[in-house]
Amino acid sequence: MAAEKPSSKGQAWFCTTGLPSDIVIEVEDMTFHLHKFPLTSRSRKLHQLITEQETNPTTSATQRDDHQEETEEERDEIEEILCQISLLDFPGGSETFEMAAKFCYGVKVDLNSSIIAPLRCAGEFLEMTEEYSEDNLISKTERFFSQSVLKSLKESIKALKSCERVLPLAESLGITERCIDSIASRASSVDPALFGWPVSEAANENVRAGSSQALWNGIGSTVRRKGSGAKSNNADSWFDDLTLLSLQLFKRLILAMKVGDLNPEIVESCLMYYAKKHIPGISRSNRRPSSSSSSSIASEREQREVLETIVSHLPLHKSSRSSTTTRFFFGLLRTANILNAAEECRSTLEKKIGLQLEQATLDDLLIPSYSYLNETLYDVDCLERILGHFLDGLEEERNAGEIEAGDDGGGSNVRPPTLMLVGKLIDGYLAEIGSDANLKSDRFYNLAISLPEQARLFDDGLYRAVDVYLKSHPWTSEAEREKICGIMDCQKLTIEACTHAAQNERLPLRAVVQVLFFEQLQLRHAIAGTLIAVEADSARPSLLRRREEEIEAEAEAEAEAEAGAMQEGNSNAWRGAVRENQGLRLDMDSMRTRVHQLERECSNMKRVIEKIDKEGPREHNGGWRGSLTRRFGCKFKTQVCDSHEQAVVNARKGRQHHHHQQ
Repeated sequence: MAAEKPSSKGQAWFCTTGLPSDIVIEVEDMTFHLHKFPLTSRSRKLHQLITEQETNPTTSATQRDDHQEETEEERDEIEEILCQISLLDFPGGSETFEMAAKFCYGVKVDLNSSIIAPLRCAGEFLEMTEEYSEDNLISKTERFFSQSVLKSLKESIKALKSCERVLPLAESLGITERCIDSIASRASSVDPALFGWPVSEAANENVRAGSSQALWNGIGSTVRRKGSGAKSNNADSWFDDLTLLSLQLFKRLILAMKVGDLNPEIVESCLMYYAKKHIPGISRSNRRPSSSSSSSIASEREQREVLETIVSHLPLHKSSRSSTTTRFFFGLLRTANILNAAEECRSTLEKKIGLQLEQATLDDLLIPSYSYLNETLYDVDCLERILGHFLDGLEEERNAGEIEAGDDGGGSNVRPPTLMLVGKLIDGYLAEIGSDANLKSDRFYNLAISLPEQARLFDDGLYRAVDVYLKSHPWTSEAEREKICGIMDCQKLTIEACTHAAQNERLPLRAVVQVLFFEQLQLRHAIAGTLIAVEADSARPSLLRRREEEIEAEAEAEAEAEAGAMQEGNSNAWRGAVRENQGLRLDMDSMRTRVHQLERECSNMKRVIEKIDKEGPREHNGGWRGSLTRRFGCKFKTQVCDSHEQAVVNARKGRQHHHHQQ
């Protein structure tokens, strides 16, 4: 039966077929003025309800009395009404009943994944079965659900979202379970390498990915290590649909994914997308919510529930993704502190971060201290726990590697790259928190020595942190200053750092003496190595000359042979051979000149060393070097900071001449 286009007036819905309505059905706040025959021909339940109304006219009269206040126009339209039915708790509400009514009238309903679950439940509620009427609503929706919705990942997610409106009935019909199984199975076939990451900081990273080198007192130090931002990909667009699910359905979906042995990276991506959608302020670059979403921000309790759920389902494995993942976990940790999440939640995040601490940046480590019990600006205790988890994981990896390789522990001196990265990171963190006036020397000291010796190839970064701390804490006692300086190994300072430390008045005298001693030792070794190399080069001239003569003879013989051959054919090729021979001669001449230069440099350096040994140490009455000599009974050579580079030697000679004039 074809029906004309329906119309609605206020909260009333009419189907204008030219015939007066003979039944009124109330669903929620909407009143539907319909006809019996189209409804009873499709719905067994409506047929039963209408039959009951017709056999009980008292009910009809009572129902008519309830509508005595209808307008004259509406009274004319419902003059022939025989019964009125109220459908309480109709699945999907008035919108779904409207589509079901249109289906009864023969109006074509365009099925899609967003309405298929409510329509399927409506057909079940109205008993629109195939036995009652052919090609009925239940069979039509079931066919579309199986053939179209469940064969697509995105469509299955949309259908699962629509189940929230009809959850009790959809659950009993198995619609929810089938959607979840479809999503979990189809997600397993997606390549994780195609995924982008939920933290949309690629643009910000490109802006901030410039030079991260900064000069500190003439010493180059990396103050920030930025990871490149992740590029978004269309392959992960279905993650956006997941964020629309309720927390209850999302938890069930994640559990199904984990039970089905889905790739942990896919599960992790789903959790991160959902957290970013429902917990504002995770990313530092986007703390302020947009105006469109400000009205739908969840309460603090709801945010805490989402956060604890997300963290409890995170895979406990080391992520193979970029530093963007680690940055996101740090954002979750800061938010957990703000929301006062459960201790287990924060501990899980700290362990997760500790597994991949080498991917962090200095900005990530600067976690503000939200507790009134902590006097420091940043949460140093939290970082110590994270560092402990990192070292524990590193030790487990090393032990596992030794067991697999059958090693007895002899490879403990190997420097893991991850440990070197973390060592550089912690040195930068120490320099950052060293300026905090409330930071106690014991906490600074304990954090600095928590890393093993293999974590630092050079101690320049550690020396920078010590200098920052002593500068910001001028009231530190001499004993504490010596203790703090004891965390750095003067043998692992570069020449530049030694030069700066030797003139640093903030360091205790004992530390300066050690720096001067090892500086002199390094320079002596450098000069000795240069002399050995030069002597080795000077011992080789005879071999070089013989080799040059051999090469020259071979080149001349080849040139003569080529010239003889080319004379028969092409004279231009012969001229080219002659030019090549001349080029070889020039190269050998330049080699001889270089050897002579090395011999002269070797002789000059020998004379300089002999002169230094004959003159002996020079003491000056003024200056801090003389005071150190008199106090500790040590004598240092004036050439203690000399280098094998000629520019540095000339600079030192100029300063010595200036001292003699004084």
